[in-house]
Parts: sequence; structure tokens; C-alpha cells
Amino acid sequence: MEQVAVGWLVFELTGSPFMVGVAAAARMAPFFFLGIFSGAIADWLDRRTLLWFSTLVGILVSSVMAIMLLSGATHVWAIIGLVAASGCVFAFVLTTRQAYTVDIVGQQHSLNGLSLGAIAMQVGGVVGSILSGTLIHTVGPGWQYVAIGIAYGVSAAVLLGASKTGHVNSPRREPVMANLTGYLHLMGSNRTLLTLMMLASITEVFGFTHMTLLPVFAKEVLGVGAIGLGFMTAVRQGGALIGLLFLANLRNFQSKGLLMFGIAFGFGAGMMLFYLASNILVFLFVLAVVNAFAMVVDTLYKTLMQENVSDEQRGRAMGSWVFSIGVAPVGHLGVGGLAAILGAPSALLVNGAVLSIVSFATMIGFPRIRRLP
Repeated sequence: MEQVAVGWLVFELTGSPFMVGVAAAARMAPFFFLGIFSGAIADWLDRRTLLWFSTLVGILVSSVMAIMLLSGATHVWAIIGLVAASGCVFAFVLTTRQAYTVDIVGQQHSLNGLSLGAIAMQVGGVVGSILSGTLIHTVGPGWQYVAIGIAYGVSAAVLLGASKTGHVNSPRREPVMANLTGYLHLMGSNRTLLTLMMLASITEVFGFTHMTLLPVFAKEVLGVGAIGLGFMTAVRQGGALIGLLFLANLRNFQSKGLLMFGIAFGFGAGMMLFYLASNILVFLFVLAVVNAFAMVVDTLYKTLMQENVSDEQRGRAMGSWVFSIGVAPVGHLGVGGLAAILGAPSALLVNGAVLSIVSFATMIGFPRIRRLP
């Protein structure tokens, strides 16, 4: 829901694709700075408790944003500052939720568990996106943040009723600094994890940042307004859901490395088709296909990271993933700048071409990763 509101609000206030990129970068920057730290904390504290506390902070941040917007205060840099605060919350939520999911299902079912968890997110995202666009159009973005705060509150209530799982031992109570040192040792000694981090970063910079330009497509290219943006975001989530349903049915698939490279190549090739999508129906079809590829490759990165570390290091593995996607601000600023110069369709054409070329080259250049089961 937040991505719909922030992108539309900033573009309405500034009319600048680059500033939309700045807002998206502000939301993702905390992932880079907090990725390692959040992973260490997730391996140190009880993960359910940490997730519950993070949702409480999410309620606070959403409430402040709602009060500010409902009072008529719409200074763009204040909005971007609160978006960054929300990104800090989400960095902890993402890291802890992924590790907690594997706690629940066990490492042998990690692909299915992470896929099903992501399916639940995407279903909520479809509903939330449509609701978000409707709220922005009818009553303004302030009430949309009220809805986000309520959603955080429901999550906190559910976590209070969740039972502890029996698949892992008690969290490690070593000092956080020692935990962070162990984190750096893990990344230095586990070449597979380090390579997967690099690949995830490349995909994030050139692939996932296509979402930044959806408000620009909605307002300038396709002219469908805030409600149209909500439906576009819902279709994006629906495409991701299709990809996740595909993954969830793979069961104990044994060629995940090769599949990861192939899907990343398809992700980039699909993005290039946005250049030809001047019709809303064609655009929505391409958007769904691209995001099916996007969610599959993202889940494969997370799964392979989890499967190549020990149980007690899973929080740090997911922190590594959050750290990897924390390079996204580079991509958001880059695609926003390209869109300001070349236009949104041409910007995605360039990014898609780069992603496909890099994915093919790394598939050839990293046979050990390609052969991961």
C-alpha cells in the first residue's frame, strides 16, 4: 500500500520522475545500512518477539505520517524522511519474517515455506493496492496511512497469539558485536552466500526498480490516474502471486541454481517489452509477466541463501539478503534519472537489456552457482 501512496504523492507534489526515484531510494536505503545489523539481531533475540516489536514501531511511523498528511502538511522532504523511517522498520520486518518462516516449516521445506509466505503477502498486496488507489482518489493519501497503521496493528495481534516453533534452538545470546563479527566471518568464508548476494544486488538495481516508475506511467504515459495506479500495482502483485504459486508447486526441486539464472534473464527480457506497451491492457500483461519472473528469482535467492548456511545463521543469511537489496537506492536514482532524460519506457528498455546480458554472462561465469540443487 505504501508504495502506491508515496510514488503518487511525490509525483503529484514535484512532477519529477527523479524525485519519485529519490523517495523510493529513501525507503530502500535502510536495507543497506541495517541489513547486517537486523540479521545479527534476528539471530540474537527471539524472532517472534522481534517481529512483534517491529510491527509496533510500524504503527507509530504510519500514525505520524497519517497525522501529518491529514493536517495538510505536505512538504516533500518531510514525507521522504518518514518514508526512510518506514524503511528502517521494514528492514527488520523482512529479515526477521523470512528467518521465522523457516523456523516454522523447517529447513527442508524452506522453498515451499518462503513461497507460501510470500503468496500471503501478494494476496494482501493485491487487495491493499486497489484499496490504496481508491483511498487516494476519494479521501486522500492520509487515510491510506491510517489503513497501513491498522494493518500493522492486526499483524501485532496475530503475532501475540502465535505459538513458538520447535524447529530451532533458543536464540544465541552472544553479544551483538560478537554476532556482527561472526556475520562478517560468514560472508568472508561462505563464497556461495557472497556470490548470491552480488547477484541479488544486480537484480535489484536493474530489475526491481521498474516499480519506481509506475506512478509516471500511470499519470504521464497511460493517463489512468491514482485509481489506475492502484490497479496497476494490484496486477503487479497478482503477477508475483502467479510466480509464487509456480514455485510452491516445485516441491523439492533440485536445479534451483540454473532456474535462478534463467528466470533472471527472462526478468530482464520482459522489462524491455515495457517500451512497446503504450496500451493499458498490453502494459498490464507485461507487468504481470515481469513480476512473476521477479518474485520467482527473488524467492530463489532467499531460498539458496538459507539452504547454504546452518540453522543458527539463518537470521544472518536473511540479513545478507536485506543488505543485498539495500543497494536499490542506486537503481531507484538511476532509473529516475534515466526516465527524466529518456522517458519512462526507454529507461526500462535500458535496464532490462543490462539485466538480461548480465544474467546470461554470470550463468556462464559461475558454474558452481549454476549447479546448486
